[in-house]
Amino acid sequence: MTQPVNLSAPSPPNRPGPLPPAGHSGTSGPSSAAYPPAHLIARRNRRSNAWGIALLVAAAAVGALVVLFLVGVLGTETLFVVGLLALVPLGIVVAALLWVDRWDPEPRGWLVFAFLWGAGVSVFGTLSLGEVFMEAFSGLSSLDSETFGAVVQAPVIEETMKGAGLVVIFLAARRHFDGPVDGVVYAGMVAAGFAFTENILYFGTAYTEAGWGTELAFTFVLRGLFSPFAHVLFTVWIGFFLGVAAQRRVIRGRLGRVGWIGWFLVGLVPAMVGHFLWNGGLALIFDDFFTFYLVLQVPLFIAAVAAVVLLLRAERRLTQGMLGRYEEAGWLWPEEIALFGTAPGRRQGRRWASRHGARSQHRAFERTALRLAALRHRIERGHDVQANSAEELRLLQDTVRQRQELFGAIRPSGEVSPAASA
Repeated sequence: MTQPVNLSAPSPPNRPGPLPPAGHSGTSGPSSAAYPPAHLIARRNRRSNAWGIALLVAAAAVGALVVLFLVGVLGTETLFVVGLLALVPLGIVVAALLWVDRWDPEPRGWLVFAFLWGAGVSVFGTLSLGEVFMEAFSGLSSLDSETFGAVVQAPVIEETMKGAGLVVIFLAARRHFDGPVDGVVYAGMVAAGFAFTENILYFGTAYTEAGWGTELAFTFVLRGLFSPFAHVLFTVWIGFFLGVAAQRRVIRGRLGRVGWIGWFLVGLVPAMVGHFLWNGGLALIFDDFFTFYLVLQVPLFIAAVAAVVLLLRAERRLTQGMLGRYEEAGWLWPEEIALFGTAPGRRQGRRWASRHGARSQHRAFERTALRLAALRHRIERGHDVQANSAEELRLLQDTVRQRQELFGAIRPSGEVSPAASA
């Protein structure tokens, strides 16, 4: 069995003092014999990658069916026009999510899967199950069918379908689903995908009925500029609580294997309630849109932003603490903790690397350091220790090589590294 890295005492690499000038070969690492057999790690990674690729292909296939549906409803020309309009709110949301994801970036493949699930699978499931739900339950309510569909059917079916995608990511990408911030990012991408397709339908309907006119402009401003984060604010609850489940190690032991279901349901309830308030606010509670928007939606959005900022601060402190373990063991230099563990340090390091023609090498080194911080946190929580320790050892070896590549790629200059001048 692979043992965790001993971080209580210095490890083989020797730190030679201040960061060396450009062209230095870096520090030496431990013998490769200290590492688990490479083929065992590679086999695990291939198996994980195979599952990820299969899920990505399946989601893309369902997405293609949804595109065909949109073509049939709107026509190719209209779909192209309103698709361009829908890219505006999508760009706003994705940019914000990537900003949130900057401390411990999630694998791009899983982010693409999350988007495809929202844009394709969730929409397909909503279209397939929506009518079934209406036939089964609309008769139990005094609401007319249109209102019932908006305030009951949509929150229940849409949030359940979006949440199902988060469950798939939670179970299939467990190594990357570490905590609440990860859950927020994945939930946001699923919601962004769903909103993208939904906006196409709304914009397309307005364009088909009135062309380039007031109705389309109003719909675009309302959905694309006033409320691009609406679906994110709903679904993010599910992602947050699944992240809490990952952090609390609820999937350990026989009874713990389904413990995450409780956390999923805890998140699903406020997601549905928020969706209900958004869809039903005007019809059932408020008299006009602007009162509804200012009294309910603006405070909720501000509260959500504040919560994400607090989560990011906690994640930044955690990253610095975990990287500090490697400094104590001799794997990372103190200056590198500042470069990779603080926002100013990361900006300074990237500018320095760009000026010296070593941007890609610096980014690779940075990504490895951040991944190590996440792995060390999981190991110290006792989560999948054997597999994570094997991955940790491989990444530690990578830091030695990447440090050498970084300084080897730097163009000769009289300027010292930002870490050396820290």
